[in-house]
Amino acid sequence: MNHNASLSAPPRRTRGIVPVGLAVLGLASALFVMRRSLMMPAPMCMAGRWDRCFGTFNGVVLMTLVTLPLAALVAWALARRRRAAGVTPAWRMSLAEVGMVHGTVPFLWLTMMPGAGAGIVPARVSLVPLRDLVTMGPLGIVGNLLVFASLGFFAPIRFAALASVPRILALGAGCSALVETAQYVLSLDRVSSVDDVLVNAAGAVLAALASRHWWRTAAQAPSDRPRPAPAPAA
Repeated sequence: MNHNASLSAPPRRTRGIVPVGLAVLGLASALFVMRRSLMMPAPMCMAGRWDRCFGTFNGVVLMTLVTLPLAALVAWALARRRRAAGVTPAWRMSLAEVGMVHGTVPFLWLTMMPGAGAGIVPARVSLVPLRDLVTMGPLGIVGNLLVFASLGFFAPIRFAALASVPRILALGAGCSALVETAQYVLSLDRVSSVDDVLVNAAGAVLAALASRHWWRTAAQAPSDRPRPAPAPAA
């Protein structure tokens, strides 16, 4: 029995390593393609021109990458604190929390950037489903899929109550509806579209399906509870 278990362990480990390796490879390829665009706002950021650093797509992406070591440090500190308190699984919970924040806030920042006619152009609403998908284009669709992808990937890992596809769909749709409402109320010169809500929610669901192996395992394990201290021997 032990021999069979030892034989089945490597394939399980391999199934977990392959998606992570593919994700790292995809990120490295994207950074290689975008390296020139990402380096354009670097001199402005170093000169303290934060309006040009945080006010452009390239600047936000650059700052997101620059703060990756800080995010890793925060995850390490949280995991160390949880391990000292006897909470399991410490690393999984800490990485999920930091991943949700660090992977979602930059996209929310981009979606809330005001357009050239902010405060001047009247707010616009598009409530006809699938009408705006044609005007989005491939880049717009991919961008909308990524807005809540980190939330959909990590939220069911961190919170057992969200460990189901319908709940992640509701979470992604609800958060996207709040963003579209804020764009309309603040008159950011953006179209508040029902298609944005649909694509954002679909991105959250696809990301949740990609992490399904980890959040199904986390749902079976105790969450955010210290391990009970062993009873003293008689």
